[in-house]
Amino acid sequence: MQSLLTTFLIIDSILIVIATLMQPQKQQDALSALSGGATDLFGKQKSRGFEAFMEKVTVVLGALFFILAIALVYLSSH
Repeated sequence: MQSLLTTFLIIDSILIVIATLMQPQKQQDALSALSGGATDLFGKQKSRGFEAFMEKVTVVLGALFFILAIALVYLSSH
C-alpha cells in the first residue's frame, strides 16, 4: 500500500510541474516589479478559458499532493 501511494505521489508531483509550466505567463513590467505588484491587485481580471482550467487543475493536483503526503506519513507511523 505504501509503495502504491508513493508511486501516485511521484506521478502527481510530475503532473504538478507540467501543469505549472503550461500556465500562461503574466506580463510583468518594470513598474510592477518596483511597486511590488500593487497595480495588479486592483486591476486583476478573472481568468477565462485555458488559463482558468489550468489554475483549477493545479489546485486539484496540489490538494491531491497534500492528501497523498499525509496518507504516507500516517502509514509510515503505524
